[in-house]
Amino acid sequence: MLLAVASSTPVESCKEEGKSHEESDNFVIGSCTRQPCKLKRKSTIDLEFKFIAPEDTPSITNNVHARILGIPFPFFGVDGTDACGQIFNPDGSKAGCPLKGGRQYVYKNSFKVLEVYPKLKVVVHWALTSPKNRDVMCFNVPAKITG
Repeated sequence: MLLAVASSTPVESCKEEGKSHEESDNFVIGSCTRQPCKLKRKSTIDLEFKFIAPEDTPSITNNVHARILGIPFPFFGVDGTDACGQIFNPDGSKAGCPLKGGRQYVYKNSFKVLEVYPKLKVVVHWALTSPKNRDVMCFNVPAKITG
């Protein structure tokens, strides 16, 4: 019997009000284990990370974009979408929203790397944002669109 062990993806801190939302060894982005992560066009990348909700939050939205020369370009199909359906409890059961402050959650999602994306190096910014426009958690990861 083979056991699959997911390797963590190194990410960079994303800070809001002096607090880091990044927790090491809690991020898995596809098969990426070192920066820059390679994102192959015409592929689907699975993403999973753990986080602790900093406060009670009724709902959350995905805020996902790639920075190219300092300009944010949204990841179509993910950016601006409701993230409540991707929130799970640590035991794997569906959690959804609202989130309770101080509780740990697991976020699971996937995104398509569209053929129209140019082949270049980017910094992907991923955040879960509350209705108050505050990041519940966020991180940045250098990536290279290939393929």
